[in-house]
Amino acid sequence: MARIIGLLFSALVLLAACSSSMTGPPAGTDGGSTTRIHRISPSETSTIQYRMLDSVNALRQAAGAGPLTLDSRLNAAAATHSRDMSLQNRPWHFGSDGSSPIDRVRRVGYGGMLVGENISETYENELETLAAWMENENTRRTILSKEATEMGFSWEQEANGKIWWTLVTGRGASAAGPTS
Repeated sequence: MARIIGLLFSALVLLAACSSSMTGPPAGTDGGSTTRIHRISPSETSTIQYRMLDSVNALRQAAGAGPLTLDSRLNAAAATHSRDMSLQNRPWHFGSDGSSPIDRVRRVGYGGMLVGENISETYENELETLAAWMENENTRRTILSKEATEMGFSWEQEANGKIWWTLVTGRGASAAGPTS
């Protein structure tokens, strides 16, 4: 099982290198970094969201978890939080109004159960971000949770190229069962 996940992880990194649209000068706080800025055009939204969904589902399949579907309400919650993190200039799970991930999914009308939220600030593309999330036990757990049935994914890119990524997983209302 670990070998399959390792192979998929390697494939994701290679795919990220192939699909990357890096432009501009090197980015980094030290001015000498070799990281390139990944620019996202507005026309790429659905392509990026479905590429992330396909990658997440490949990882989930290798781990024995069922596939996720993309949910527009979870996408909206992820987009709202990505914008808010950019405005606050800090990656954290609470909104500038004190909202939690649960509050945000409820605000967009999501009737299911929140399973988890992953966040990141980076200059890298979505697949490199996914690879980094898979290296961390907590963010990997959100991606591979067998409770999750749906996913939302979005980002906010600043003029300087920094990208604020948010991935939200949930269990749809029909899969979640009655709530008390």
